[in-house]
Amino acid sequence: MANAGERHRLKVAYLCDFSPLDGNLYSGGNARLFRALQDHVGDVTILPNHWGLAEPLRRAILALPEALTIRLRWRAHLVLSPLIARVVNRALRRGDYDVLFCAYSFQSLAAVRPPDDVLTVYTSDATPTIYKNSAIGRSFGSFFGPSRLLDPAIERAEGRIFSRVDLLVWPSNWLRSRVAARYDVDPSRSVKVPWGANIDDPEPASEPPRLSPDAPVRLLMVGRDWRAKGGPTTLATLRELQARGVDATLDIVGCDPDEARGVPGVTIHASLDKSDPDQLARFQDLYRTSHFFVMPSFESFGFAYCEASAFGLPSLCLSVGGIPVLDGRNGHALDIGAEATDFADRIADYLADPAAYDALRVSTRAEYDERLNWDAWGRKVRELIAGAMDTRARTVSAPSPEERHGPSAA
Repeated sequence: MANAGERHRLKVAYLCDFSPLDGNLYSGGNARLFRALQDHVGDVTILPNHWGLAEPLRRAILALPEALTIRLRWRAHLVLSPLIARVVNRALRRGDYDVLFCAYSFQSLAAVRPPDDVLTVYTSDATPTIYKNSAIGRSFGSFFGPSRLLDPAIERAEGRIFSRVDLLVWPSNWLRSRVAARYDVDPSRSVKVPWGANIDDPEPASEPPRLSPDAPVRLLMVGRDWRAKGGPTTLATLRELQARGVDATLDIVGCDPDEARGVPGVTIHASLDKSDPDQLARFQDLYRTSHFFVMPSFESFGFAYCEASAFGLPSLCLSVGGIPVLDGRNGHALDIGAEATDFADRIADYLADPAAYDALRVSTRAEYDERLNWDAWGRKVRELIAGAMDTRARTVSAPSPEERHGPSAA
């Protein structure tokens, strides 16, 4: 089945606990994964995500407050997986698929048994166990202490599911290395492929903003949760720069924090609707005209840093989780515990060396062009799927997509 992925558009079954047609869920990542598979891998069919006979329970859980829903939904799915999986297994038997691709919701694969000749692929930016035991999970704490009693069973379920997946595609080395350390997974089946930005390519700026000690320094922060995104540190960084005599400003998009209202140099845009042309233009203009994207949050990945890179806007963040910021390439990831003075020091270094800042903007955009876009992800995943199919064809008598579906129309 050599180069099957290049010769033939594969039939892909897409599985997730929420539809990828909703661009708001999973921070837009679910929708972008779906589109990238369509663009680069094959014809993608969305599998049912309802729970069959248990669907009334799913609807009841979704009606609860979000803090409860987000925790109960996937745990209940695991418990009821033998019942829920019947719906998916029937769809897989009828569909004659080449690939089963599951995004985010590992529990969706529990009790799912695809036909032997279907390649199973999974991607997510974290697993529940790795997240909970990381600096990210510890920073948010446990909502319900007794849930810790379920942790060993959840980890065993993760291990069983991942051991059956043919190809595990992680967006970061952080997650790939922790998967290798925690689960019994063949390293050849567990690979890193960075995700992309949740915006269309804005194209490089024709006249990127220059940094100068004699001109204002514009900081940008984008996020709905002020505290979770490190807003207090970002605001303190602004004040630290101003205390040093720097004419610094801060634009805040996505939230309206009380502590930032009325602060000199701060402009609060609250929520900008990117489906509205005027608001989208304002959103893009903020990225194009800012000097630093400052968001010292605890993230397992962080699409916002990819988006900043798309505009050539360097990010200042914390070195935590799988944040896609390479130090000195598309910004700087400071050690956990870094304070406003540390972030201000980084900015001051570039104020003293504007040429270095210009070079940083160039390499920031290059990171987007080379790594942090969905076309790059789609091409690499297509290559990995073709390789996995080739390997399988050499070890078992699996029919090629051409044999299964007939010759390609091309």
